[in-house]
This record gives sequence, structure tokens and C-alpha cells, in this order.
Amino acid sequence: MDVPAKSTTRVEVNVADLERSLRRPRALFSFAMSLLTTLATLAALFPLFSVLYLLIERGSTAMGLAALRDLPPAAMASGGGFGNAIVGTLVIVLIATAISVPFGILAAIYITEFGPESKAADAVRFAAKVLTGLPSILAGVFAFATIVVLTGGFSAPAGGVALSLLMIPTVLLTAEQSIKRVPSRMREAAVGMGATPTQVVTRVVLPTAFPGILTGVMLAVARAAGETAPLLFTSLFSDFWMSRTYPYFIPKTLSDLMKPTASLAVLIYNFSGSPFDNQIALAWSAALALVVIVLAANLVGQSIARRSTLP
Repeated sequence: MDVPAKSTTRVEVNVADLERSLRRPRALFSFAMSLLTTLATLAALFPLFSVLYLLIERGSTAMGLAALRDLPPAAMASGGGFGNAIVGTLVIVLIATAISVPFGILAAIYITEFGPESKAADAVRFAAKVLTGLPSILAGVFAFATIVVLTGGFSAPAGGVALSLLMIPTVLLTAEQSIKRVPSRMREAAVGMGATPTQVVTRVVLPTAFPGILTGVMLAVARAAGETAPLLFTSLFSDFWMSRTYPYFIPKTLSDLMKPTASLAVLIYNFSGSPFDNQIALAWSAALALVVIVLAANLVGQSIARRSTLP
């Protein structure tokens, strides 16, 4: 039995027809939309890069080792730095992270794993979404009324409580979405091997969702580090180190924490409106240092998230 040979058809493309197709309305519309998107992206990036250029240009003039380790200078005094503000910012953000991360992750676990359809879960989601739009100054007023008034003074823990109110909704909502993206077959496989609900969460769900949770934590830390209004009501400012004994930048007792604490955001706010050139230059350098700290925290978080492996 003869098998018919497979027929082949040669398609010839006319260059003139192809050139005419590029001038058709759909092709022109696609080209116009691509051009418009490119221009809009460049327009959105221009303010960002202009601010970064301005920060690097003006902030690098007073930046140096002395600026990172010395105390703020007096008016018209030479030298000085913002070392105490860097330490204060790290301490306040660390306190806020220690408060917000456990609360946010535990709440996310509850509303996704143990009571996703309950009224309590709906209330938690609603409260978290409302808190995302909470003005930061209101968080400062709340911490002032609950911490500053009760303790009788401005302090780093009061600032940490205020910032934690701004961090919790970000941590909670991003953790919830990360946990929801964990495949259900992984939970089913763990249950099939005899794992308890607690073991499923701690050994399967959380390690798998860790990159997304860490991203949310870094976003919350970045927002908290740059807040000024809550700290004006809670930690205020100080021209001195947190401790009176060497090393001065390490708080050693509770009394070292329960007093006004310097921060980069408040230092920038105070010195940017100063009429003295040395303090204005220091404010630019402090702003550059704050941007570098936030950027470094995000890079470290992304690096850890990439290296995480599935259980």
C-alpha cells in the first residue's frame, strides 16, 4: 500500500504587505500604548531619582565617620554628628518589631488556619484594613495617652508601641496572603503522615510562607523607621547617648530606656528647620543615612528570603 507523500506548502511573505501591516490601526495603537507606558514609567521614576541625587549630593558633604559616632552639635558649632539618633532609631524599631511581628503572625495564622470563616477572623481583617489607613499621628497620640502618661515621661518603649501600631496591619495582611498561597496538598500530606495541626503550621506552613512573611516585615520596618509624628509624642528627642556608662550607645538598664530618646526622623525634622547651616547640612546627612539603613534592611531581608528552602 502506497503512502502518499506529505505535502508541504511554502508560504511567501511579501515585505510590502508586512510594512503596510505595521501602519494598521491596531499596530499603531499598540505602539502608542507602549510609548505612553514607557513615558509614564520614566515620569514616575524621575522624582525618585531626583530625590536620591539630591540626598547624595547634599548629604555626602557632612557625611563621615565623625557624623556617625558623635553627638548632635550646638548652633554654629563645628563638627558633630547623629550617632545617638542612629542608635535610638534602631532601638525603637527593634522594640516595635518585637511587639508587632508576633502579634501579626499569630493573628494571620488564626484567621487562615484555625478560624478562617469565623466572626472573629472577619473582625480582625476589618480592623487590620482600617489600621492601614490610620494617620501616624493618631498612633502617637494613643501611645502618649497609654504609655507616656502612665509612666510619667517620654521613652523608647513608648515610641516602639506607637510604631508597632503602624507595623501590625502590614505584617498581618502580608502574612495572611503568604500563608494562603501555601498549597493545600502540603497540608494534606502532613496530616496524612500523622502531623497535628500545630505541627502542620510550625513545620510546613510557616517555613513555606517565610519569604512572603519576611517581605511584609521588611516593608513594615521601612515604614516605621521613617515615621516622625508618632515619635514627637512618645520618645521626643535627646542630645545625649542612651547610657551614662561606657559603652554609651548600649542601654544597660530599664532606666536607660525610660527617658527621651533620639531618632533620625526627629533629628531631620528638628534640624531641617534650623537657621544654622551646620545643622541643616547634618539633617541632609541624617536623611541619607536613614535611606541607607532602610535599603540595607530590605536587601538583607530579600537575601534571606531567597535562601530559604522548603521543608
